[in-house]
Amino acid sequence: MPDPAAKEPTTPLRLLPWPGPNGTPCYLDSDGSGLLTKVADEMEAAQLRMAGELLGHARVMLDDRKVDAGEPRFLARRLTEALTDVLRVAESRGGRLPAPAGGGAPHVSP
Repeated sequence: MPDPAAKEPTTPLRLLPWPGPNGTPCYLDSDGSGLLTKVADEMEAAQLRMAGELLGHARVMLDDRKVDAGEPRFLARRLTEALTDVLRVAESRGGRLPAPAGGGAPHVSP
């Protein structure tokens, strides 16, 4: 029997930009105005900035013929981490978008 005190969330759960215990997704049930929401917003902004900076380093490194053998591997690891973060941000933000009229998926231009 359902608990009468239990309530359905009025807003969609937000995927946070950091993993929970054991690397599992971590979600927030909030109206979007709390302290944890602000921390998550700031973390997403920092992750996106870092991804942009790493992309800039990658472009420079690809043009440099005198790159040390270990540098591309190090950069590839950081780029992989950044891409993981960016994908989590995209999933989180996409999950908070309103459903399109007509129930279909939104059209995304290439």
